[in-house]
Amino acid sequence: MPRTVTASYAGAANAALERALCEYPNALLFGEDVARPGGIFGVTKGLHKQFGERVFDTPISESVILGGAVGSAMMGMRPIVEIMWADFSLVALDQLVNQAANVRYNSRGRLSAPMTVRTQQGIAPGACAQHAQSLEAIFAHIPGLQVCMPANAQDAYDLLLSAIASEDPAIVIENRTLYHGEKVDIQVDTEIQSVGGARVKRQGDDVTIVSWGATVNVALQAAETLAARGIDAEVIDLRWLRPYDLDSILESVSRTGRLVVVQEAHTAVGFAAEVIAAVSESGVPLLSPPSRVGTPDARIPAAPVLATTLAPSPQKIEAAVERSVGRGAAVLQAG
Repeated sequence: MPRTVTASYAGAANAALERALCEYPNALLFGEDVARPGGIFGVTKGLHKQFGERVFDTPISESVILGGAVGSAMMGMRPIVEIMWADFSLVALDQLVNQAANVRYNSRGRLSAPMTVRTQQGIAPGACAQHAQSLEAIFAHIPGLQVCMPANAQDAYDLLLSAIASEDPAIVIENRTLYHGEKVDIQVDTEIQSVGGARVKRQGDDVTIVSWGATVNVALQAAETLAARGIDAEVIDLRWLRPYDLDSILESVSRTGRLVVVQEAHTAVGFAAEVIAAVSESGVPLLSPPSRVGTPDARIPAAPVLATTLAPSPQKIEAAVERSVGRGAAVLQAG
């Protein structure tokens, strides 16, 4: 039976891992510092003590971690591995793109790779260029990989369990700025959801704002400010980028006639462009051109003030929405 517990985003992910290790006897959890240290962000704390050798530390080698996950998954295990920073997954991209994604296809369905990759990304103070990249579009581009980005503690629990239960490789991209925020009530021991499905986080009639990951919360802040100005914004949390819920987006845009897509990633060639292209190709009538809000094409600086300036903010989202509904001139005059 479902029950309610109070947990942070990190605590919710920990609860999902504990449940998975209990319910799947063939589940393994491994990566750099995930066992005795409990993870660099504390997400795997206590799991080695509870589950022993099924939770273990690895060398500092992303190729070994992901290669071991692919091989063990093909041989009947259900590995859950952590790549400490999403940036570091690029060291072992072959294991994801050429190996994990192709197991089912190359074996004509005789084999599968039910492996889950937990990682984190995002613009955070002092992260700098090699620790602050948003790489979701790279992973979502690859057929055979599933990709999700939880924006809150409940989804940190639910989406991770969906990924672990899947019979195909899944990448769960968390955001370290969310790990140790406010503790909230979440439902645990619930039925595990199937992969996919967006959520409408705020209903509205004037404009559709689509986002995923940490920027969903920024979009919700912007929507509340816009409401005070008489603009009713609908906010959709995409949650899964592969597969993504285009139907929910089209249903919303067909009512509002306007679309703003928000991502923390660089604007150029990001997943926001895919969403806008798909909506445009659908033929849904738009009252104004769709727009993107993202990070400019610049490396992320170490200085917190500079990094914050580059990242999407409520004010940048508000300005994009105001332009979409034809009030951009008023915003510029007021500023």
